Amino acid sequence: MANAMLEYTKTVLQKVSFDTRLFSKELKKAVTRLQPNELEELKHWLQRYIFDKPELQQSLIYLKT
Repeated sequence: MANAMLEYTKTVLQKVSFDTRLFSKELKKAVTRLQPNELEELKHWLQRYIFDKPELQQSLIYLKT
C-alpha cells in the first residue's frame, strides 16, 4: 500500500501519454499528491519512460523543485 499512489500515477501517465497536455496536467497533480521519496522515484521512472518520447520531455520541468 505504501507505493499504491505512485503505481497509480505511473499507470495514469502511461495511459495519457498520447496527449502532452493531459500528461502535463496529470504530472502536476502527482507532484502535489506524492511524498518526496515517491517523487524522486517518479522522476527516475519518467526519465526512462520518456527517453524515446521527445514530445513529453518538456514535462520534466514540473519535477524541478
